[in-house]
Amino acid sequence: MTAPAPVHPVDEVPPVRQLAAFGLQHVLAMYAGAVAVPLIVGGAMKLSPADLAYLITADLLVCGIATLIQCVGFWRFGVRLPIMQGCTFAAVSPMVLIGTTGGGLPAIYGSVIVAGLAIVLLAPVFGRLLRFFPPLVTGTVILIIGVSLLPVAGNWAAGGAGSKDFGEPKNLGLALFVLLVVLGVQRFAPAFLSRIAVLIGITVGLAVAIPFGFTDFGGVGDADWVGISTPFHFGAPAFHASAVISMLVVALVTMTETTGDLIAVGELTGRGVEPRSLADGLRADGLSTVLGGVFNTFPYTAYAQNVGLVGMTRVRSRWVVAAAGGILVLLGLLPKLGAVVAAIPAPVLGGAGLVMFGTVAASGLRTLAQVDFKDNHNLTVVAVSVAVGMLPVGVPTVYEKFPDWFQTVMNSGISAGCLTAIVLNLLFNHLPARAGSVPEAGGLPAGGGEQGVEQSREEVV
Repeated sequence: MTAPAPVHPVDEVPPVRQLAAFGLQHVLAMYAGAVAVPLIVGGAMKLSPADLAYLITADLLVCGIATLIQCVGFWRFGVRLPIMQGCTFAAVSPMVLIGTTGGGLPAIYGSVIVAGLAIVLLAPVFGRLLRFFPPLVTGTVILIIGVSLLPVAGNWAAGGAGSKDFGEPKNLGLALFVLLVVLGVQRFAPAFLSRIAVLIGITVGLAVAIPFGFTDFGGVGDADWVGISTPFHFGAPAFHASAVISMLVVALVTMTETTGDLIAVGELTGRGVEPRSLADGLRADGLSTVLGGVFNTFPYTAYAQNVGLVGMTRVRSRWVVAAAGGILVLLGLLPKLGAVVAAIPAPVLGGAGLVMFGTVAASGLRTLAQVDFKDNHNLTVVAVSVAVGMLPVGVPTVYEKFPDWFQTVMNSGISAGCLTAIVLNLLFNHLPARAGSVPEAGGLPAGGGEQGVEQSREEVV
């Protein structure tokens, strides 16, 4: 009798109670970001409260379906890694512009459908570009993902961007309390509880927030018990050339971001992403985006928020995230449940977010630790890429005088930093170096540093 082959941690199926707890933890980590896009776009278009509620429930439903496609997979769709899917923020500005001046929601959904089909067709091309993502590039991109998310956690901790009491000490105090609970559970609790430290922190933080008046459950009573999103609820899609072109630019940006997220999760889980699996993951993005256009929501991408949760909890099972997808489907079909989750105060999410997003940045540093920085230009590649990636994060209006297509690409710190890292790696480590360009040891970084850059991703892990 031969022993059965060991199951990879990505494919392990935890007990049901753990699936539910770990899955809910992932939902809470991404919920605020998931509902933000329909709120921003619908608010800019001055939709009625009923239409806004419809956009949110449709978004949650397709978020869940998209997550299931990505984690479980079928045929050549889905990377089959623990990846949460949600609406991309890269599409917000173009969609607001299309919705307010270029044809309303039907024009948005027409451009979204075309963009999704384009992603499906371009996925194999991006899959073949994986060789341009050595550890030097992937470590830099993962670092940028983590650092660019930290301001999101900071806004949550201060009370949520635009809130009347933004920055009040009570908000930051609640966020600090949740952070300490998460750290305490991780350090002192048994193994299982330490893996749901974020969920425990959010639960305890919510329990403390209620008596101190942080929560407002008024929306729960107003929400319907059951809500089903029907195709083309706001009318048949319209296909305007300018709207389609702007959304195709968004598609390229989201593909770049998703590539970075998939590689990051592959390294965290010990199952490196290969060209075929990368193409499968991007193809799932495209299919989900098409579904978004049909079911009254927006383009979808991998959510970097949950990359940090995978690294922090060390729970690598894709079935956990599939369970989170199932929870999102329920929230999309039962709006009253969604309203309960929406009532969690922003500072509670901020305290947990600081740990999760910091974990992503630390994972990038761990990958970069495997790269050779001696007598080459690798330090310059990292330095300039991080600087370009952080520029729109630190100065959000830096590109406001540039054309819309340029802003769509460069206003995302993740895509800007990723593109910079790829270009600089090609420039310094793939183009022929000039004679004598590599300095003596101890000199300034110079070119020709292929060593340590082209290590296989498996060796790095």
